[in-house]
Amino acid sequence: MDVFVNLMINGLATGMLIFLLAAGLTIIFGLMDVLNFAHGGLFAWGAYMGVWTFASTGNYLLSIVAAIAAGAALGFLMERFIIKPVYGNHVAQILITLGVMIVLTELIYAIWGPNPVLAGLPAFLDGSWIIGGIVLIKYRLFIILVGLLVFAAIYYVLHRTRLGLVVRAGVMNKEMVEALGINIRKLFMLVFMVGAGLAALGGVLFGPYSGVINGQIGMNYGILAFIVVVIGGMGNVIGSALAAVIVGLAGAFMAYYVPELSLAVNMLLMLLVLLFRPSGLFGARR
Repeated sequence: MDVFVNLMINGLATGMLIFLLAAGLTIIFGLMDVLNFAHGGLFAWGAYMGVWTFASTGNYLLSIVAAIAAGAALGFLMERFIIKPVYGNHVAQILITLGVMIVLTELIYAIWGPNPVLAGLPAFLDGSWIIGGIVLIKYRLFIILVGLLVFAAIYYVLHRTRLGLVVRAGVMNKEMVEALGINIRKLFMLVFMVGAGLAALGGVLFGPYSGVINGQIGMNYGILAFIVVVIGGMGNVIGSALAAVIVGLAGAFMAYYVPELSLAVNMLLMLLVLLFRPSGLFGARR
């Protein structure tokens, strides 16, 4: 029982990290119809900016703000100068964003070096609580809490605010929204920056979670985020949240009970979902 609870917590923490990356990806696709394969690079930049800021200042909250700001700024530049010319062309989007992913990774190597970097843990989140035989690691509980708060905030904005109404209307009919006098271009820019900031938030939380970061985390977790988005349904935040939790839990339990399948379990999950529901768990049929 103790092992089961600990694996549940580990899986939920991993799932929330993946959700933060996948949420931005699915929002960007849902509104803008953009396949951004450079999203993992924003995750990696968030991790490195967070680790560097925390090591320089000792202020973990400031490192989170710096990472989100860096992600949003990179998102602004990407949307303005790279994504804008290829709207509506998925093949061009895949090719150009894969190139941006490589550039972002090489910039990390140029600035912080090719060697892995240790990620420090803030003192107030260090340690754990032991209840019976269950070990509750503070930082993992913190990640779960942040993930739930972000999910609640996204759901509230999309379903309870005028901005969310405009965003959902833009998903259904961009031309109609423009006809009502709303600047869809500024809305696209805002959505892309928010998605990039969420990816960077996932990255800065990932650093202390893993204890060490390297330039390849962007590609690795970017692929994982796409798997989650496909399982949950392209453009559906609720589906991405559920899929991220499923992937996180499956990875945690497989790594403990059947280590040989721990790397393949995500692909197997995606294969099963696509066989029986090609549009994803919550995806709309097109």
